[in-house]
Amino acid sequence: MLAQLFAVMAPVLTGAGLGFAWIRLGYSYPIEFVTRLVFNIGTPALVLASLSGADIDAGSFGLTMLATALVLVAMAGLAFFLAWLLKRDWRVLLAPTMYPNTGNMGLPVVLYAFGQSGFVFGITVMVTVALFQFTLGTMLISRGNPLKTLVKTPTVYAILISLALLVTNTDLPLWLHNSVDLISGFTVPLMLITLGVSLASIQVRNLKSGIRFSLLRIPLAVGVAWGIGHLLGLPPMAQSILILQMSMPVAVFNYLFAQRAKREPEYTASLVFCSTLLSLVYLPILLALLM
Repeated sequence: MLAQLFAVMAPVLTGAGLGFAWIRLGYSYPIEFVTRLVFNIGTPALVLASLSGADIDAGSFGLTMLATALVLVAMAGLAFFLAWLLKRDWRVLLAPTMYPNTGNMGLPVVLYAFGQSGFVFGITVMVTVALFQFTLGTMLISRGNPLKTLVKTPTVYAILISLALLVTNTDLPLWLHNSVDLISGFTVPLMLITLGVSLASIQVRNLKSGIRFSLLRIPLAVGVAWGIGHLLGLPPMAQSILILQMSMPVAVFNYLFAQRAKREPEYTASLVFCSTLLSLVYLPILLALLM
């Protein structure tokens, strides 16, 4: 099990390692340009490419989406507790507490653990997290009118289109699917390399704080996801996947949001890095309990 899990995580560590080495070798890296490219072009294409043609039952989709939304709201409330406990600004910890890596890490783990029958629940959780992240998250980092910023965010439209396709069981035209699939290919690698670039300037105290944050967040996420799944009467497989997805490491997108908002991006990078490393320890245990 550990070997399969490491195979999922190796690209994350490799991509970040490339960015780290790039800066250590003295090369320049246009973080602002890359962040804008990923947000405005890569991420919308990635959303459309990932969700087009997914086969999800409407009833299961709705219930799982509701459960995920409630977990996110509960984790947002707990972010204030974590901020008080760790003596950090709540605006810095809100997104890392709410948004785990349900996409490029969570989906492969779900597919490995539960197969195609569970994969659709994993996609549902990912869609809901993305919807919150690119609506609420975009509004929180806006410096002017938040609604104006939201309207100008391409990923929001990509999510809404994807939801319409899922509900109506419609596929994108082949030429469009191939196009967005090709463009989406640069998104995750650039995200990971940019993460590594930021890690090159991380201080040791941030690493210690990142570990403390992860050790606090994971049991909270497991408990909240289990409780809400149980209250809503989710099917056992859907509940297990909700717990697993919400317990994933801090999503790399949180770092990009912090970078865009100029809100302690190096500290957020440490949360991503530390939680990803710790997942090598806790995910096998969690999978053994859930499978």
